[in-house]
This record gives sequence, C-alpha cells and structure tokens, in this order.
Amino acid sequence: MLLVARDAEDRPWLRAAACKGREQSRAFYPPMHHESRDERARRESQAKTICLGCPVQRSCLDYALDTREPFGIWGGMTENERRSLLITAVG
Repeated sequence: MLLVARDAEDRPWLRAAACKGREQSRAFYPPMHHESRDERARRESQAKTICLGCPVQRSCLDYALDTREPFGIWGGMTENERRSLLITAVG
C-alpha cells in the first residue's frame, strides 16, 4: 500500500500504518515488469510480514474489503485472498 497525502486526511488510521514511508512499500504492489511466481511469493511474504505487526491492520483490511480494492496487499491479504473472503462471506 502506498500512501498519498490526501488519503491520510480522508482516513486518519493511515498515519499509524506500519508500511507508511517504508522503503519496502513497493512490496505491496506488483512491479510494472513480469515477476515469476517465486518473486511474487517473496514480495507478498515481505509485505505480509510488515502487516503482521501493524496497529491498523484491521482498519486497512476493512477499507480494502469495503472499497473492493482490486490490487495489492492490504491488511495482510492479497487481492485473491480478499476476493475469496468476500465470496465466502456472501455465499
């Protein structure tokens, strides 16, 4: 998750996000170039590790679920994991 100044104003919880301002923030989204399955797994694992200790992990995940965020790691979950969670909740 990359933080934009406007986002921090709209959602104050972003100010406490563990990923805020981190060099590793690029781990939260896929690169512009092709990445192998192993590269993706490593990138996602790195992002999820940051999420584990985040004080606003639940708020982040709730936001991604509420807005149907289609990309990236939010609240410790990939887009596919969030999609599965939503399908299970509706089903």
